[in-house]
Parts: sequence; C-alpha cells; structure tokens
Amino acid sequence: MSTIAFLGAGNIANAIMGGLISDGHTLCAFDPVEDCRERARGLGVTIASSNTDAISNADIVMLCVKPDVVLDLLNEISASSTGKLFISVAAGITTANMLSRLPEGTALVRCMPNTPALVKTGMTALFASPAVTAEQKTSATSVLTSVGESLWVETEAELDIVTALSGSGPAYFFLMMESMINAGVSEGLSAEVSTQLVLQTALGAAVMAKQSESDAGTLRKQVTSPGGTTQAAVEYFQSVKFEEAVRGAVTAARTRSVELSKD
Repeated sequence: MSTIAFLGAGNIANAIMGGLISDGHTLCAFDPVEDCRERARGLGVTIASSNTDAISNADIVMLCVKPDVVLDLLNEISASSTGKLFISVAAGITTANMLSRLPEGTALVRCMPNTPALVKTGMTALFASPAVTAEQKTSATSVLTSVGESLWVETEAELDIVTALSGSGPAYFFLMMESMINAGVSEGLSAEVSTQLVLQTALGAAVMAKQSESDAGTLRKQVTSPGGTTQAAVEYFQSVKFEEAVRGAVTAARTRSVELSKD
C-alpha cells in the first residue's frame, strides 16, 4: 500500500481520505486550520506538524489546498519533493505552472473531482504530465476511485470542458431540482411532499440512465407518450429553448475555467 500525504484537509480531502483509509493506506495530512486537522484525525489520519513534515515519507502527495495558495505551497516543499507522485485537485492551476515550482522530471497528475465525492458517488477526470508512469497512473486511479468513478483525458484543455460538465454539473442538477420543488409547491403540494417526489425522481432517473443500454435521448422518448403530460412539458421546455440554455451554460463555465487558468 502507498503512503499518501494530504496537503489541505478540507471537504474533498476528507472524502478521499475516508475512502482510502478503509482500504488500508497509510495517510498523513497537514492543514493550518485546527478544525480540518481534527476532522482528519477523527478518520484515523496521522497529523503532521507542517507541509514538509507531511510529505517526508510519502509516495503520493495530494494537493488539496485552495488554488490561490498552490504555487506558494509548492515553492515551500519543492526541496523535499523529488521522486514523489503529485496529484492536484486545485481548479485552474495548470501543470506547467505547478511543474515550474517542482524538481525537473516530477510526476504530476491534475484532476477535477466533483462534490458528490463527499458521498462516494463522485466523477473525476485526470490528466497526466509526461513524467507519470503507467504504474503511477494506476495509483492515481486507485486514489480517486475511492470516492466514485474516474477517467483519463488525453489533453489538459479537456479539463476545462470536464469542469463545465461534471465539476460544475451538480449545481445544474440542484438548480433543476430546486425549480421543480418550487413548481410543485406553487401547484399546491407541501414543500415536504414536493421535495420527496423530486429528489427520488432525480435519483431514479440517474440510476435508470446508468443501468440502461439506451442513451438519454432514447430514454426521454420512451417516457414521452404522444399527446400526454410529459410531451406537453417537453414541448414547453423546447419552446423556451431549454437545450440552448444548457449548451450556453456549459460554454460559459468552460470559458470561465479557461480564464481562471490564465490568471
């Protein structure tokens, strides 16, 4: 089993640590915030006295700090970084920027997890720098699949699209659920009943889509009876350009992701 150091012990880090510690990995972490350290300690994670102390015996270093402190952190630990695999979950910080602060030839994986990782149903896309070996890719996959599913992308630019789809995507579904719940209430249901109906419907639709051999468009047509209630609703969505709005939202998120990586 690998020895894994977490620099930053916030929500995503805690989710990943929880998945890994049950698999028998040796984990160490450092976070300047006492509450974060205590949460990690409660999982059974060893708490280090500093970032440098945390990575001293680690094979894998998880960069789980906020994007605006990543580069300063790498400057701080660079001298102790040789031979380690780095995995960054920081949005918008490119591999080129990170590698410029690390020893030459450092293996670095940049990834984009999403918040459902907190309930072990996350989706993570990973991108490997040139120095990452096949064995290290397997290790990185093992780390991220502890909180859901993962896949590899061929180019770093694809991470901007990933951010717009799965990274930001949970908020799109929450907005849809929120809107449906409010609509149910406005039509006369209680908030409790409307919420239960919408959340279970969302869960059921996602499970059906995951388990079915049919694509989402086919499934949508299968539940849309000609002249029925579903057709009336779908036609209304189409009349207000719902699909165009979704495409526009994804494009806006991707554009912003690109902008952030250039800041």
